[in-house]
Amino acid sequence: MDLELRNKVIVLTGATEGLGLALAQLLVEEGASVAICSRRPEAVERAASKLLESAGQPAVFAMAVDVTKPEELDDFAAAVLERFGRVDGLVNNAGKSASMSVEVATDAEWAEDLDLKLFAAIRTTRLFSESLSRQGGAIVNVLAIAGKHPGASTVPTSVSRAAGLAFTKAASKDLGPKGIRVNAILVGFAHSEQWVRRAEAMGQDVDTLADQLAKATQIPLGRMGSAREFADLGAFLLSPRSSYVTGVGINFDGGLSSAV
Repeated sequence: MDLELRNKVIVLTGATEGLGLALAQLLVEEGASVAICSRRPEAVERAASKLLESAGQPAVFAMAVDVTKPEELDDFAAAVLERFGRVDGLVNNAGKSASMSVEVATDAEWAEDLDLKLFAAIRTTRLFSESLSRQGGAIVNVLAIAGKHPGASTVPTSVSRAAGLAFTKAASKDLGPKGIRVNAILVGFAHSEQWVRRAEAMGQDVDTLADQLAKATQIPLGRMGSAREFADLGAFLLSPRSSYVTGVGINFDGGLSSAV
């Protein structure tokens, strides 16, 4: 299937490793240009080098940005629009693992999580909405399945992701008349760099850890998702081939959650 992404310009936050980088890689393979950012300059440089191997210089823009700092997001948006002159898609993927019990989560941890996972997505959406509306575009908010199905010791992530899901629906209502579709992907357990780091810290092979986790959590499909499977879904939602899909949160969890 031709996803009709050739010559599109897609902005991705938090796309220097794992699921975000896999999506960026697929987009450039489909002929799109990508603009990526992350707060760590060394990670930005590595990701840009990898993407440039597939796409070449004109199609890749990378910048070190802390998305929790509005002034840095402003500079990033201005630089992207100066470089490409348009934006056709946005992926709000910035985030990190933050799960603990209500009793121990501090005000600072709550504020940090909401700023990174919710307010940054709101700001980025606002910054690129005008450009997205010019030719019609798509936004994908990358969330966690805990936003639909929170468990014990899952705050503040489950709460910030639930807010992200509400934002997805509200934004789809506001931006739909302007030709902008807004959807969310709610990730369960999927192969990413955080699992590699966790396996290394535990002195385990990452595939062994993934198998153990799939069995312990009773994922119906019996395994963790792959980064490429995530990228396939993300690329479809960004593409014109999903032109009548908006305002939905799609579970990417192998059937794990009981929430539809």
